Amino acid sequence: MKKAILLFATAMLTMGVSAQTVYEESKTFDNVYIGVNGGLSTKTTGHAWMSGLNSNAGLRIGKWFTPVFGEAIEGNVYFSNKAWAPKSTGTFVRYSNISIIGTVNFTNWFGGYNGEPRCFEVVGVGGFGWGHGYGVGKSVLEGREQLTSKVGVDFTFNLGREKAWQFYVEPSLNYVLIGGTLPVTADDELQYNINRSAVQLNAGIIYKFRNSNGTHHFKTYNIGEMMNEINQLKAELARKPKEVVKEVPAPQPTTTVKEVKVESMLFVNFAQGKSTLTDEAKATLNKLKEGVHVQIVGTASPEGNAKFNQRLSQDRANVVAEYLKTKGVIVDEAVGKGVQGNTSNRMAVVYVK
Repeated sequence: MKKAILLFATAMLTMGVSAQTVYEESKTFDNVYIGVNGGLSTKTTGHAWMSGLNSNAGLRIGKWFTPVFGEAIEGNVYFSNKAWAPKSTGTFVRYSNISIIGTVNFTNWFGGYNGEPRCFEVVGVGGFGWGHGYGVGKSVLEGREQLTSKVGVDFTFNLGREKAWQFYVEPSLNYVLIGGTLPVTADDELQYNINRSAVQLNAGIIYKFRNSNGTHHFKTYNIGEMMNEINQLKAELARKPKEVVKEVPAPQPTTTVKEVKVESMLFVNFAQGKSTLTDEAKATLNKLKEGVHVQIVGTASPEGNAKFNQRLSQDRANVVAEYLKTKGVIVDEAVGKGVQGNTSNRMAVVYVK
């Protein structure tokens, strides 16, 4: 009980330390991977393991929805049935299994995600599948349809400068939940039975496709660093001389001076590499009243070269300025600042005066 409490406290402490860091949302085709695997399996009970080895090969296609949780589809074919049936099926592929499995990155769960995959990680896998035996009249596995289940652990190694490749070793326990008795009887009920399972050891290689953020993995943003950069922009504006607008009414010989001060700020976010206003950005800008004065500063994230980022930040400032002008807002200045700091600031800051 004490160990369980200690583990829970450690997990909560880890979550608290990383609370200031958030990861970007995974788009539809982000964090998708494909891989091949192969290895050996053998019936868990009822025979000598080394005398009934069954070789297999497989394909896995998956996606990570967060740095911790994902899902995959896996298909494996088996080339022997020594441990399961007394006769050969007479076919090259004697058994196949297609599974839908969930994946949990325990390393990121308990250790936090630091912005890129670690060299070594531990990933849990588990799910359900459909098994089929092949052969015509030559084996008791002939035409067998089975509900299967798999539980395993992947010991993974992320390779390369961009961590695009992953090698893993996976021990697993594969169950036949129903359809496993020979011959099938009315007592063949759904159950996790060690006597209807196989121990399997596979190794595989995975390629993780490039994402919309330019990497092969999730990127993180440090909220504290972003707020520091925003405060630096505010301080930079505060150091500038206060702007003075002179209003000279025609019939009066005297001059009335009105001092303009910064009252608030609005933040308009953009997609990576884009300078198009989203509906959410327009809704934010619509809060400004007609006739107010604003100053606009466009920024860009570190991806791309300096020339591109400078042009992109200016485009973002310009598109905000043009939109506000259609609403009757007076734009005093719209300038692009390029990359500000080391974090991803795909935004335009509107200083309201």
